[in-house]
Amino acid sequence: MDVGTLVARSMQKYRNRVAVESQEGAITYGQIGSRIFQLARGLKSLGLEVGDRVLDLQFNQTTYIETDLAISTAGLCRVALNYRLHPNDWVRITNDCGAKVLILDAKFWDESAPVRELVDHVILIHGEQDKTLPYEAFLAKQDSHKFSSAISPDALVSLNYSSGTTGNPKGAIRTHRNRTASLANIVSDILRRTPDESDSWIHAGPVTHTSGLFVLPYFAYGAKQIILEKYDPEELIDVIENRGGNATALVPTMVARLLSVDGINSKRFSNLRMLGYAGAPMPPEQIRQCHEKITKNMVQYYGLVEAIPPVTVLNEADHALGLATQPELLTSAGTACVGVEILIVDEQGREVPAGEIGEVITRGDHVMRGYYGAAGKDPTVTKAVRDGWLHTGDLGRVDVDNRLYLVDRKGEMIISGGYNIYPREIEDVIAEIPEVREVAVMGISDSEWGQRVTAMVTIDPNSKLSESLIKEKILEHCKSKMASYKKPKDLRIVPEFPLNSTGKISKKILKQQLETEGK
Repeated sequence: MDVGTLVARSMQKYRNRVAVESQEGAITYGQIGSRIFQLARGLKSLGLEVGDRVLDLQFNQTTYIETDLAISTAGLCRVALNYRLHPNDWVRITNDCGAKVLILDAKFWDESAPVRELVDHVILIHGEQDKTLPYEAFLAKQDSHKFSSAISPDALVSLNYSSGTTGNPKGAIRTHRNRTASLANIVSDILRRTPDESDSWIHAGPVTHTSGLFVLPYFAYGAKQIILEKYDPEELIDVIENRGGNATALVPTMVARLLSVDGINSKRFSNLRMLGYAGAPMPPEQIRQCHEKITKNMVQYYGLVEAIPPVTVLNEADHALGLATQPELLTSAGTACVGVEILIVDEQGREVPAGEIGEVITRGDHVMRGYYGAAGKDPTVTKAVRDGWLHTGDLGRVDVDNRLYLVDRKGEMIISGGYNIYPREIEDVIAEIPEVREVAVMGISDSEWGQRVTAMVTIDPNSKLSESLIKEKILEHCKSKMASYKKPKDLRIVPEFPLNSTGKISKKILKQQLETEGK
């Protein structure tokens, strides 16, 4: 089944129910369905063909739901630009995917100038500019009746880009089959019930991130979605207590901020049917506090851009058992979802026995078709999917009950606040500073962020600047070149680096030293 068919079904079946509630007010299924079909027709009127890419750059707001579903309904491919990325990342993604249209909130007008130059059409939300199509006027010109388009389940529905590696962004190819499979698994494995009129999903964090996975499941079954403009723990509590919100998903850093609210107690969350968390492991002590002070209805899910969650789920019963008698369970990513296969293999691709560490590979309708653009032509990258199996690059093991335990990354990728961060990208930016001689970036365990981005540098002995001025210069340069969440949270100047047997900087030794220091 394609997304457009699901939209038409919900519009007809739940016409008078509230579909979305935001700072702009409430809108019913009948109203938003009409707008989705208008936008789908409008996009097709621009001469776009099935599979053509459409960029989407917005904050959390109702139009985000409209554009998400309309682009898919029209048989086009949505490329969501995370507003937390640096404009340089937006440009790299645009060049890679060859998008023809940009849907843009006016708040990003100035920052988006380089991207606007690369597309044929700009549809502008909340504003008017020369050579653009104002969003509301564009919709008003279109017929609001059901938009019919025969779309193959294997047609492109989105390109999901990773956080932006230097010079080579990787866009995972997602199809309608992938998205409907994700819908089914979210309902069966995460929610463990079909949403209905009594359910209200809270988009507390960026819809471009993990929360966006729940747009279609809640829309397909006539439930309500409440969109918060930005993450605010106090506002989230108010929505749960007073506005009917009863399910959400957060990254562990958001949970930490929620736990820090004065007077927090589980009574304030009595309406919460599910608190999902993903993006990074949650420390066992944080799980315990969350279980005690927020809700016992906790669900962890694991996935990747290349295999949209859920791949595995650690459910409420697992959390309760872990806290009661089996603490190791709290470090598990859970068991595979319905229709999802997982194996642990060695370097030769052979399955290893239970308990042994190897690479996690997975197969099923959740796995991407491959990479788009430059990454799809890179033989070292395209090896990620072989014979239908996605080689995740994650190291892990399974126990006798088939629970997955993630051990480490094959590479050095940092997961901080739920975002994937590549050290090389930060290192290349810091290395542009003339006073910097060597640089090493790594992720150090952190109770709030999961991992803390830590940068260590040696400086040119001939430099005339003080160490404090060099630090300021490095941080300002990082601010100008990359997304804020990638910037080092800990920056240190050291006299020299330890070297390994090949003469390279030994990050292993550095990390051990820093981890020991933090204990």
